[in-house]
Amino acid sequence: MGFDISSIIGGSIGDAFAKIVGVFKVSPEKALEAQTQLETIRLGLEQQLVQQVTAQIEVDKQEASNASIFVAGWRPFIGWICGSGLACQFIIGPIFTWVSTLIKHPTPFPTLDLGTLMTLLLGMLGLGGMRTYEKVNAAVGSTKLQ
Repeated sequence: MGFDISSIIGGSIGDAFAKIVGVFKVSPEKALEAQTQLETIRLGLEQQLVQQVTAQIEVDKQEASNASIFVAGWRPFIGWICGSGLACQFIIGPIFTWVSTLIKHPTPFPTLDLGTLMTLLLGMLGLGGMRTYEKVNAAVGSTKLQ
């Protein structure tokens, strides 16, 4: 006793529905072939990502080994400033306000201009990403990553 859609819905409508559903069925061989192609593409993309990360690590090593503070020191300096500002705003400030309230001497903690701080931080992080994008796509003035 098999399932027959045309007996439930009606002759011609059921047959049309069965034909439409049959169009979307994929043979196991074709599904395996498509899955193999997708896996090949995924592996290729992963290899490219590893190459990009390796190239960025080499650039970072060169910058870090430079004796000039302007080459080796600007990124850590900006990172520490942004990290300190965020820690001050979201950790130290609330704890200070809480403790001052507990000792019955409520003192407001000064707030930072988070708009400027976040613009600086996200800009710094975003520009690194944009530069990598330029190198990957061989934009004018950059050498293509391989």
